[in-house]
Amino acid sequence: MADTEFPSGAVLVFGGSGGIGQEVAKSFGLAGSDVALTYRSKKDVAERVASEISGHGVKATAHATDVTDPQQVQAAIDAAVAAHGRIHSVVFGAGPVVEQVFLSETSPELWRRSIETESMGFFNVMSAMIPHMREHGGGSFVHLGSAGHAWWPHKDGLSVAPKAANEALIKGIAKEEGVNNIRANSVLIGVIEAGMFLELLERGVFDDAWIAETQKLLALKRWGKPQDIGNAAVFLASNKANYITGQQINVSGGFGV
Repeated sequence: MADTEFPSGAVLVFGGSGGIGQEVAKSFGLAGSDVALTYRSKKDVAERVASEISGHGVKATAHATDVTDPQQVQAAIDAAVAAHGRIHSVVFGAGPVVEQVFLSETSPELWRRSIETESMGFFNVMSAMIPHMREHGGGSFVHLGSAGHAWWPHKDGLSVAPKAANEALIKGIAKEEGVNNIRANSVLIGVIEAGMFLELLERGVFDDAWIAETQKLLALKRWGKPQDIGNAAVFLASNKANYITGQQINVSGGFGV
């Protein structure tokens, strides 16, 4: 048994089929927690990840949902509860690939998609999960945010601005729901060698000049690994962090320090 302890039940990872979300889900499994993960379109990936997690002796399930639809969110939560009995923690990491454009050049369509997925999506999850956590004596929210919340990055507004609303919601949950033993914290994510970063790198959006300028802003001169995010999320959800709420852990190699 791993030395990280959790309340009974499972963690529910929204965006568990994404590049970072996969490793977050696996990190919980390695730490000894049962895992439920969601996907929107990557069913094969989600089921593969669940199978890998199950190989570590914990229970893992995959559930389809679109976080922009409250009814689908509730259905996924109901299915996860039916499978695991209780959800002790929620990790929210759902979101689209973030196009790198200036705010002044952002189309209403792009802005709406980001807000609906990131901000409305997290709101939908929060609204559906709080009653369950209250009923079961508490729980933990872990939001996967952006290191740009602390230092605005070039052309990354479609990520930072919607996630900023979620950072405010995290503080609101911590303040309002602490009396119900519900905690809420964020992991601020820097440049991680997974998912969106690798896709944009392959598309040529991040060129050699971008890489050189970005690494100048890092105290640690290397990119992060998705497991670094998983380790932080596991800690915040675990009993080891049971007196931590309304806080942020910036996992970005010292970005912008």
